[in-house]
Amino acid sequence: MKSKQTNISIFYKGEISKQHVIFVHGFPYDHHMWDSTIDALSDNYYCVTYDIRGLGESDPGDGQYTVEKFTDDLFSIMDEMNLKHPVLIGLSMGGYISLRAIERFESKFKALVLLDTKSEADNNQAKLKRAQGINIINQKGLRSFLEEFIPSCFAEESIKNLGKEYQEVFERSLKYNPLGVKGCLLAMAGRTDTTDYLSKINNPVLVICGEKDTLTPPAVMEEMHRKIKNSSFVLIPGSGHMTPIEQPERVIEEIKKFLMNL
Repeated sequence: MKSKQTNISIFYKGEISKQHVIFVHGFPYDHHMWDSTIDALSDNYYCVTYDIRGLGESDPGDGQYTVEKFTDDLFSIMDEMNLKHPVLIGLSMGGYISLRAIERFESKFKALVLLDTKSEADNNQAKLKRAQGINIINQKGLRSFLEEFIPSCFAEESIKNLGKEYQEVFERSLKYNPLGVKGCLLAMAGRTDTTDYLSKINNPVLVICGEKDTLTPPAVMEEMHRKIKNSSFVLIPGSGHMTPIEQPERVIEEIKKFLMNL
């Protein structure tokens, strides 16, 4: 369905009477990255996900995005779907949005799962890399950017093992409007730093990181975990940045254990 408030594509599975869980995907992907996770959880939870503004089936609009606007979208979707104290699950850019949502209004949520993400804002080097990505899209096209970026999200052996599934992930991203992809790069470059709030989080938090994640390495995520008092940390062997796709069974197992103990 399309959100009346935001014109963003929303997807849901399960019974609304059960615990609500909302999933926020990473960049440059869409709601499909959560397919196996939601299939495994929807018998016991009401699972909601959506395509972030400018990606997947959501409209690109003017391409002028901020993480603050993405967070507004999340709250609008929660209101429209009547989600009550959901568990919030976010990966990478979805984690940036989730951390900002918790910082703004933690009491709206029951718990938080952070996968392959970080609380720090981009430093100068990272901002320049985002700018370079925009330049590549402008000068060479979206495919050139994706051919460079998407392999960096996966462990080398995962690309080989996933085979056709990896290619499907790439082909879906290739269909996005370049304006939306560039808008997300701008949003991430301009996001605020949420590190100071980590020690103030009261909700239970599960932190998951791929052992071979080079974008948000285990050392970075372990440090984030140490700053969150009511948190646990799980390292996923053999996985890069895209843990729910690379090692779905292990990620599902860990999320299930976390949800059962809430």
